[in-house]
Amino acid sequence: MRIVGEKAKGGPSAAGAAADPAAGPPAEASLAARRSRRRRVWITLGVVAALLVGINTYVVYELASAHNASVGANIRPSGIPRNISTGVANLMTLSPLPGIRAPGFTLTDQRGHTMSLASLRGKVVVLEFMDSHCTDICPIVSQEFVDAYHELGANASKVVFAAINVNQYHATVADMYTFSAAHQLTAIPTWHFFTGPLPALQTAWRHYNIQVDAPNPNADIIHTSSVYFIDAQGAERYLATPMADHKTNGTSYLPPDQIAAWASGIARLAGDMARS
Repeated sequence: MRIVGEKAKGGPSAAGAAADPAAGPPAEASLAARRSRRRRVWITLGVVAALLVGINTYVVYELASAHNASVGANIRPSGIPRNISTGVANLMTLSPLPGIRAPGFTLTDQRGHTMSLASLRGKVVVLEFMDSHCTDICPIVSQEFVDAYHELGANASKVVFAAINVNQYHATVADMYTFSAAHQLTAIPTWHFFTGPLPALQTAWRHYNIQVDAPNPNADIIHTSSVYFIDAQGAERYLATPMADHKTNGTSYLPPDQIAAWASGIARLAGDMARS
């Protein structure tokens, strides 16, 4: 009976043991599938986490960049008169100069009058360097000068607007007058577009740190664009750097609001110097 009982007891177990080989492979496949799903889930979560970290880093970077740009835009150059806003000072890249004597020159203007810088003593001089055949930044600066002259009001007679030619291939008095008339600079009573023999021009360029590249008459004249503000005693007080953007076709331009800001900055600075 015990044996029979043991057989009866062991029978199912034996049957189960006999069934295990058939049941084993599906169980292993199921386990492998679950492990594969878990791996995919973890990989997906890892990718999502990496993307979130990347997005967060990019957002933080952009916010920091915007903040730094904002802070930089609000940094005021030292030594700038109070009536010049920080934005305008930065637009003009305006910086004070140590007040040394402006280098002298004797050249001839668009009316054929030979003059020296010393002969302009007693007036504020706004001095630029222009190409008499320029179609790029010089016409924009010309407009800024004309607008600044009108903004000066009662102080207009105390300010001289002047330029020294940087185009050795178009250096006649007639060239200076043609450019001046074309850009309404002749409307400024105290406007002088100076030219002269090449050695005299080169000396002036060198003294005012103006680099000129003019390889041949047909090439574009590349030159440093600078505006010097010289006080009534003949000392350099401020330096600005004119600017221009370009359209897709290469034409230079500056948004009207920036031209207006430049003109206002020139007028306020020159007017402040004329009153001091």
